[in-house]
Amino acid sequence: MIDLHYWPTPNGWKISILLEECGLPYRVVPVHIGAGGQFAPEFLAISPNNRIPAIVDHDPLGGGPPLALFESGAILQYLAEKAGRLMPSAPAERYRVLQWVYWQVGGLGPMAGQHGHFLLYAAEKIPYAIDRYGAEVRRLYGVLDRQLAATDACIAGEYSIADIATFPWAMTHKAQQITLDDFPHVKRWYAELRARPQVQAGLAVGKELGRPGKAMDDAARRHLFRGTNAATTAATKE
Repeated sequence: MIDLHYWPTPNGWKISILLEECGLPYRVVPVHIGAGGQFAPEFLAISPNNRIPAIVDHDPLGGGPPLALFESGAILQYLAEKAGRLMPSAPAERYRVLQWVYWQVGGLGPMAGQHGHFLLYAAEKIPYAIDRYGAEVRRLYGVLDRQLAATDACIAGEYSIADIATFPWAMTHKAQQITLDDFPHVKRWYAELRARPQVQAGLAVGKELGRPGKAMDDAARRHLFRGTNAATTAATKE
């Protein structure tokens, strides 16, 4: 059994989608990021960067004691290897997939996250930040569009963890004020993945938990955006 420490966000969806695609047994352990659940000592013990997602595999690949993992890219690679699915074993094809996973975790995700923050959540609207990150997100969509044009299929050819890593962030395109009509190959790929039953099942995981909205109190803002535990910060000031 795999414990999925999770909240319904793009990074969380990566793992719930992959678990559904692979049919691996799991249970959801909610981490309420708007209430500071990511700072709980028991969560920090498995995710020292205080970010979701994280997993604990009680029957790990290779045997041994339960294995805790954080960072979505590492989790995707591990689960694909455990299931023997969605990542090729031949070196050339394997690294073709992994380079696009790293492109997402090092590029599209962080840039879209920063753009979304300054565009949607920041109390002060800073045009330079909005323009800077928005331009970079659009550039990355262009990179993805050209790759999908070249493969005329999925990101690395066959459907893989590269697609599962990228798709949840592409789901934010409307909020990012990006129209997929400008990226026709992304639009085709996005529609095909959105229709997969396993993707729909992964997106439905924890739907009842809700997601942080633009209207949030100061404590939630501290938890989500300042990288500190609001309760600890308050106690320190007393």
